[in-house]
Amino acid sequence: MGVNPKKADESVAKSVSRTAIVQSVCEITPNMRRIVFGGPELADFPAGKEGGYIKLIFPDLPRANPKRPVMRTYSIRAHDKAAGQIVVDFALHNDTGGIAIEWALQAKPGDEMLISGPGTIKMVPPDADWYLIAADMTGLPAALCNLERVPDGAKGHVVFEIASEADQLDLALPQGMDLQWVVNPHPDRSKTQLFDAIKAAEWHGGVPFVWSACEFDTMRSLRSYYRTERAVPKQNLYLSSYWCAGRTEDQHKIDKNKDAKADAPSLKSLISKLLHRAGL
Repeated sequence: MGVNPKKADESVAKSVSRTAIVQSVCEITPNMRRIVFGGPELADFPAGKEGGYIKLIFPDLPRANPKRPVMRTYSIRAHDKAAGQIVVDFALHNDTGGIAIEWALQAKPGDEMLISGPGTIKMVPPDADWYLIAADMTGLPAALCNLERVPDGAKGHVVFEIASEADQLDLALPQGMDLQWVVNPHPDRSKTQLFDAIKAAEWHGGVPFVWSACEFDTMRSLRSYYRTERAVPKQNLYLSSYWCAGRTEDQHKIDKNKDAKADAPSLKSLISKLLHRAGL
């Protein structure tokens, strides 16, 4: 459903590290800060990785693993290959902060950040019968990259959870896609709003492509809904938790690995039941 967190993390950690230099900083909404990175070492940054991610590397911070520096993961919102620049948006609300947000809030043009990557994720295809794209503010940058990929004639639903009404963005959507903003100022404490909005959305005929990124517990609720109630094929689904309330990224990664292992038997059981019902 999502990227295997352990394998993806190891792959990006071993990728080329680059020194990215802050070119500009601005608030695109009250709770989303945009930083544009550039510099000579981004001149050959791979093209076509928008929606994927980079790792911000903090080599001077104390390490839980002596062989591995502290890193934080952020989506690539945009890439200007000609200018040698990438755009990263930082969600600023509540429990999604920590060392990366502290750095982002103080960042100014000329500051340097060591990065690695890019890593890739599953993106929406151009030929789904319809689309469901949903995210909270941590998943919003990657979700917007996906939204930009859907064809002009696409139909479906877009559900975005934001911290305040002022965080709404002016988005251009295909005529057949509707947009719902779900305001939740405390996503670390109240985790049902995004799930409830997605569950209430009309389920069209045909086979959709579903793309969702959100908090860990919300992800688990959505996984059950997509899998058991809607029978979304695995190849038509990207579902990943981008953060976990009350947990650091390192702790969240452990939670995701444990959850993936625990979920594997239930997935096999579900497949067996579906095959049995089909008489196979």
